[in-house]
Amino acid sequence: MSARIYDTDVLVVGWGLAGLVATREALLANKRVVIVDQEPRTNLGGQAWWSFGGLFLVDSPEQRRLGVKDSLDLARQDWFGNAGFDRAEDAWPRRWAEEYLHFAAGEKRSWLRGLGLGLFPVVGWAERGGYGAIGPGNSVPRFHIAWGTGPGVLAPFLRAADEAESDGRLLVLPRHRVSELAVHDGVVTGAVGDVLAPSLAERGAATNRDVIDRFDVRARATIVSSGGIGGNHDLVRAMWPERLGTAPATMLSGVPAYVDGSMLPVAEAAGGHVINADRMWHYVEGIQNWSSIWPDHGIRILPGPSSLWLDATGRRLPVPLFPGFDTLGTLAHLRSTGHDHSWFVLSSRIVEKEFTLSGSEQNPDLTGKDVPLLVRSRLGKGASAPVQAFLDNGADFVVRDNLDDLLAGMRALPGGDLLDVERVRAEVEARDREIVNDVTKDAQIAMLRSARAFRGDRLVRTAAPHRILDAAAGPLIAVKLHVLTRKSLGGLQTDLQGRVLDAGGHPVPGLFAAGEASGFGGGGMHGYRALEGTFLGGCLFSGRIAGRAAAAV
Repeated sequence: MSARIYDTDVLVVGWGLAGLVATREALLANKRVVIVDQEPRTNLGGQAWWSFGGLFLVDSPEQRRLGVKDSLDLARQDWFGNAGFDRAEDAWPRRWAEEYLHFAAGEKRSWLRGLGLGLFPVVGWAERGGYGAIGPGNSVPRFHIAWGTGPGVLAPFLRAADEAESDGRLLVLPRHRVSELAVHDGVVTGAVGDVLAPSLAERGAATNRDVIDRFDVRARATIVSSGGIGGNHDLVRAMWPERLGTAPATMLSGVPAYVDGSMLPVAEAAGGHVINADRMWHYVEGIQNWSSIWPDHGIRILPGPSSLWLDATGRRLPVPLFPGFDTLGTLAHLRSTGHDHSWFVLSSRIVEKEFTLSGSEQNPDLTGKDVPLLVRSRLGKGASAPVQAFLDNGADFVVRDNLDDLLAGMRALPGGDLLDVERVRAEVEARDREIVNDVTKDAQIAMLRSARAFRGDRLVRTAAPHRILDAAAGPLIAVKLHVLTRKSLGGLQTDLQGRVLDAGGHPVPGLFAAGEASGFGGGGMHGYRALEGTFLGGCLFSGRIAGRAAAAV
């Protein structure tokens, strides 16, 4: 089988956000670019298309208008308290983190605004922590939602790609799977691989791996921007760290199956060095998608702080493991219980105010930039339409008018036999006794009252404190929650030019990496934990750096 041969200045492997940003930068430097990806053209934009569009910014006008006093020093305190860098190989990740913080506090917003990207005016407060000042978590709200969500973030880079394709400076090759990076005299000079059979699958759906031809792309610089491992559960389990307990027997996928980690060993074979492979970011508020697109398709609930969180047996989670406070701390605790699921118990009043679902497709108001729909869904009575669809159709939801019936419904779901119903009853009733006074020893109630001191939470994210069993706030709701795979926090080690480093710390000539494949910079700029809104931002930042550096080769 003879290979199809192409020649270019810059080869980009993977057409997600990081790859498209890198492509735009190389095009701006008047370089010819080839993009290859194993999926059909319907998937152009990769995982970012499905994203909620959260962007981490520091001391932004949006924060200031809401009365938030943020600073680079406070953000640095939060980032490094969150990251917990403790390894010799964290030297480059620490430097990337520092550079990214300056970007987030500096030109990131103006650069994106210059590309035409707007921001929703209410800033979200993700990963609230609940520990001491130098412990994990965001001290202030920093989660800025892109107007248009993930597709809105992608739009300027997709436009740049379309224009460059039209004038012949960019060639996009779908269904091209890299199997090897070409290396000559120690220099990466491109890639070879398989051309896969065409596929008419919709965006995100699994596709065939039937080989119909070979290809060979020769390039002066190659950028690996192929994503992480979240769609490959076998690989997730193989990399699962002991500090998070045992890997779940069952998990949901927060990313399509093509997020398989297949390019990492290919890059390693060419001399690249993968570090921090055991650092990963998975959610514990996953629910089965009632309208699935990819295998084991899960959606994450972005919860406000009011729901009562119980383990599989009905025992309340310890302080400060409240909804939205510490993702990996909660994951580690729940893995210690020996069970793969947990529960939210809440009222309809909490659902309508506090439940947002992650993903562009679950937020048609923000994604479609539909202001009337946004006002109705965020400020109107009742749950938003996407949330209501899960209440009506979701396999993990129980909706009942009284606690006895709710407990019976929970027991009827798979794994519900583990519940100690009297324990659940005691937890709910005890929590409700604490809510009637303005003062309380219940840390979660104190924190949700603190949250409402922030104007954004009071407006759209945190329900007024009330008894869960208050009939006027009903009906009652229980949600069975699953572990949902999402992001790799480690990856190919890179220097501050995005050059891939070998095991000795030396650049591999001709090879660059960006996005999740590089741990969003340096091989893991988040350390052990993410502050949220930093994945898209990491793709933007690392893609920009790698694209500029590759163009200079």
